[in-house]
Amino acid sequence: MVLSEKMVPCRSREALIKVLSYHNGVMDGYLRHPRLDGKAALQSLSQLVLLLEDLMDLESCPDSPLPLLPLEDEVGPRGAVFRIQILFREHYTWQGRLVWQNENKEAMFRSAMELIQLMDEILAE
Repeated sequence: MVLSEKMVPCRSREALIKVLSYHNGVMDGYLRHPRLDGKAALQSLSQLVLLLEDLMDLESCPDSPLPLLPLEDEVGPRGAVFRIQILFREHYTWQGRLVWQNENKEAMFRSAMELIQLMDEILAE
């Protein structure tokens, strides 16, 4: 993972996740975020949460998210695509929105644990 040296607006609290496969909690996928140069590989939901936490530590303002990241490279018959928008982070908990792009469904979450549970339920199907 290489963090971008460029200036990024403080409202960059949205990540795009592509999951190519998921079995018994083991994931093959990647994350895209405005602060990353390229894609960060993912092997688990816990790794996803830790990476998002590191990215949010680079932020120092409470603004709302930027417009959606482009989906051009992510669309395809294989895998699940999610958008995670972290709207608030306080006392080591998150509140935000999970958008499942494949099914055009969304759910709100009130903690990182709830986000993990939501994604696990979707991916285990």
